[in-house]
Amino acid sequence: MQATVTVTPSRLPEVLLHVAVVRPVFLWGAPGIGKSSLVRQFADSLGLECVTLLGTQLAPEDLIGVPELVGGRSRFAPPESIARDEPYCLFLDELNASAPEVQKAFYSLILDRRIGSYELPEGSVVIGAGNRAGDNALARPMASALVNRLVHVHLRVSADDWLKWAAANGVHPWIVDYLIQRPDHLWSAPPKTEEPFSSPRAWHMLSDVMHSFGPSESLDDDTLAVLAFGTLTTSHASAFRAYVKTVRHAYDLDAVIKGEVSWPRRPEDRDLLYFLSETFRARLVKELPADKRGASARGRDLGFRAKTLLVELAEISLECAQLVIANDENGAPALPTWFLVEVGRDLPRLIAARS
Repeated sequence: MQATVTVTPSRLPEVLLHVAVVRPVFLWGAPGIGKSSLVRQFADSLGLECVTLLGTQLAPEDLIGVPELVGGRSRFAPPESIARDEPYCLFLDELNASAPEVQKAFYSLILDRRIGSYELPEGSVVIGAGNRAGDNALARPMASALVNRLVHVHLRVSADDWLKWAAANGVHPWIVDYLIQRPDHLWSAPPKTEEPFSSPRAWHMLSDVMHSFGPSESLDDDTLAVLAFGTLTTSHASAFRAYVKTVRHAYDLDAVIKGEVSWPRRPEDRDLLYFLSETFRARLVKELPADKRGASARGRDLGFRAKTLLVELAEISLECAQLVIANDENGAPALPTWFLVEVGRDLPRLIAARS
């Protein structure tokens, strides 16, 4: 299912508060962005117990129950996990990954809030969740009859929301500081092959295993590499590893921009050079104004300084210098046109002056 309108994690509780209490909701989103955690937090906020059923681990009889004789007549006895006396939040996780027969078994539970003779207590809410087919995750087509029984809400990743949560929940400070600089690395599209990929869940896992090693100084570079490459997208793991080098050696981009240190030149610091180059590009994208006429003094100074830094960077690695000014993934200029024009005009003169 394609998302027309999406919501952020911080907006989701308000939406669920007004929707899930009157109609069943299906929450769509990529793997690892926190759908399950958000539903449990929402249930807690209402004072409801959250009962989770995994669609991929169910058979139809797990929902319908088994027949029993009552007064000489048979009836289906729903499972104890569902048949409760007090209102609760029924969370149908991975609903669209379940077999068609299981999806059919959910129909009456979702629409009529009933299984057999059992009816959900007044005040209960029903929320389903699942991944999209385009996420390279297990997802089966959802029958139109089931689609039409749910209000569909699409969740998107928000770096701001996750960083606020991370800062308040003990996520490793190196990870928080890194993602403040590179919020675009919080999530990457799931790959078509079996390999790790970046997501809020993956960064949280990396934080947990880093904490497990104790104080940061006890985590050597080789071990960090094992952990990072075992949880994140390869390019993000490499960049995070390089970032940690900057932390340990007090070598950051601000110092380079101010001229306090130069670009790293040693072959063994090539990953650090790539990280600084990518961070430099991100800084220019964020801080250079789209129109030079409206630029602040700081913006104009950064643009002027950036041209000199590009020359110095090109002397070490032309590839890294090209990375800074390259187009975005859609082939459009990532940096303001006025800056790119000035780079093309002034760089030959700056190179000649340095030589």
